[in-house]
Amino acid sequence: MNNELTYRTAAPTPALAAVVESYWLLRNPGPARPVWLLPDGRIDVLFSRARVEPCHVTLMGLGTEAEAAPLAADAHIIGVSLRLLAPEYLLRTPVADLLNGVRPLPADFWGFAPADLDDFDACCARLDALLPTLLAPALDPRKRRLSELLYAADGGLPVRELAAQVGWGSRQINRYFQHYLGLPLKAYSGILRFRAAFPQLKAGRLFPEQQFADQAHFIREVRRLAGVRPKDLARNENDRFIQFSAWPVP
Repeated sequence: MNNELTYRTAAPTPALAAVVESYWLLRNPGPARPVWLLPDGRIDVLFSRARVEPCHVTLMGLGTEAEAAPLAADAHIIGVSLRLLAPEYLLRTPVADLLNGVRPLPADFWGFAPADLDDFDACCARLDALLPTLLAPALDPRKRRLSELLYAADGGLPVRELAAQVGWGSRQINRYFQHYLGLPLKAYSGILRFRAAFPQLKAGRLFPEQQFADQAHFIREVRRLAGVRPKDLARNENDRFIQFSAWPVP
């Protein structure tokens, strides 16, 4: 029996690009296995079931440190990974209280039905049709531009430069981040830089290629966010870092 994890991703419709990063499918056809979640700057809505767990829906807030998250036997998960503007414009609620935490959602959230887990493509198509109808009427252009700059630079732009480019004060930006996400912009940018290093680490390049001051800074940031050194993360024994394992081979 093949007990290898199955992982797929799909891009959302362009109408959702400002608030949804991706849809993804994760299957664990074998026994329960220990895995760790790494901070990646995403908020996730998870639709899941497992051998000993009925179908349920969960909202996962931002992570700021590696966290143990055992993957249940016969787990089948469809996730919707959300961008930083999603709490205000799609979920219509802050997720600051979910920093490193989760919240159960109604079993029929977004019209979910257990059969949705059986057809990933059909589920993505249904979400593509539904979610644009749930968006707030118009995104603040400053917030949209801030989001675009942050993701395009993988968190590499200083707060002051971002504030100047979008015409929005740094204090106001940080209040927004604290209110909706539970952390300041600088901390969020650091998580994006860390995530942007995944491809190089997976390729075995253990030196900074993103906006890190030097090698020592890079090592400190990886250890702070992953709990291990860069070389240990690159080795990823037993595929314990689940997002890292799912990242495409460079």
